[in-house]
Amino acid sequence: MAAGRLQTVRVACACRARPHAGQAPSYPQGRVVRREASQRWVLSFADLSLLLLSFFVLLQAQTANKDRVAAGIRAAFGGKGQARPADAFRAAPLFEGGEAILTASARAHYIRMGAEAARAKTPLIVASQGRDGGSARLDAWEMSAARTTAVARALRAGGLPDAMIEVSIPPMRADDPMKGQTISVRVQGK
Repeated sequence: MAAGRLQTVRVACACRARPHAGQAPSYPQGRVVRREASQRWVLSFADLSLLLLSFFVLLQAQTANKDRVAAGIRAAFGGKGQARPADAFRAAPLFEGGEAILTASARAHYIRMGAEAARAKTPLIVASQGRDGGSARLDAWEMSAARTTAVARALRAGGLPDAMIEVSIPPMRADDPMKGQTISVRVQGK
């Protein structure tokens, strides 16, 4: 019932007496009394709805500022305001088809990268993201892990010690679509 509407009540009381404390007034039998229906819950519900709406608006506004805050912090400490992108490569062209064996050119590239990092005493992170399809020997997860460690072994072949190589493979769910694996090698701490 909308606010402000009148509600019709038929009273079945025989006499009109003065009500005691806490009792409703009584009216003669058959008399029609009109009173306004109490709908205070509508106001409380509207308050609750507006409060929830404002909470979610504030929550959304806070998540949008994270990138600007990060850029401001980088700029305050002498950065250029942009994160340094990692050299991410699609894994499929770097490896032999359906295998975790680097092609000759990719292996030579990662050996040179390992040698340069060893000379500069710079630790590296080999990060894998996503997965390709599996092969006859390996399923998709095993293939991603084997390809990531193959890159780490090529860096080690360039002279970079194991203690300066970190391998990072974030967790994947079984229902994640296979969009292809990318492998990146970046300087640790950057």
